[in-house]
Amino acid sequence: MTATELKDFLDEKVITFNNPTFITDDPIQIPHLYTLKEDIEIAGFLSATIAWGNRKMIIKNAHRMMELMGNSPYDFVMEHHIDQLDSLDSFVHRTFNGVDFTTFIKGLKHIYTVYGGLEQVFANSEIPMQERISNFKKLFFEIEHPIRTEKHISDPLKGSAAKRINMYLRWMVRKDNAGVDLGIWNTVNPADLSCPLDVHSGNVARKLGILTRKQNDAKALVELDTVLRNMDPIDPAKYDFALFGLGAIEKFLDDK
Repeated sequence: MTATELKDFLDEKVITFNNPTFITDDPIQIPHLYTLKEDIEIAGFLSATIAWGNRKMIIKNAHRMMELMGNSPYDFVMEHHIDQLDSLDSFVHRTFNGVDFTTFIKGLKHIYTVYGGLEQVFANSEIPMQERISNFKKLFFEIEHPIRTEKHISDPLKGSAAKRINMYLRWMVRKDNAGVDLGIWNTVNPADLSCPLDVHSGNVARKLGILTRKQNDAKALVELDTVLRNMDPIDPAKYDFALFGLGAIEKFLDDK
């Protein structure tokens, strides 16, 4: 397959999977429940944070998160009383538990109170996005917190591909009118986004010859980014739909 043929193939798959039917089985459905900007971005951030493992369980537990916050995530983050946090103790998704959930609520309040919100933290276009993610983690955990909770926000500068937070940024930033990504942030350029790299997108990228590194880490993300930015420097993260869709939905690797 030539470079042109490969681009045409992936562009076609973007169209196949980047449509409202994708939402039904994806955790992006959670932020789609809301209309207030802050509700959307908080619901998205928390849902993306637990987005590993079985997709049905991710969606079920993300809905549970919203219920525990009275289905008003921004109000809960900003106005909760200490005793209300006790209701979060029972929450668990794999290794993310009630202690982590409570810490995230406090961290989010810190971000909105001190730094003007999630969008503002990522709006610094003078540094690469992966550095912005690393900086966000530092700011988020300026509050007193248990060390165990730090593992739930990845740091690209420490070698992580940061799949979940790159996916979250795609949700918030991309504007393509296809009905999936929410595109509510206006101060972050879609050209700065990276494709969320997970087992599905990574294995499909390797099969297609656009990724050679075996680990799904920060170095692999740079390699994949380079290829995808050559294909579309304005909107490189759109290819997440193609790579993930081919691997997780179309079972592309099973047929090859």
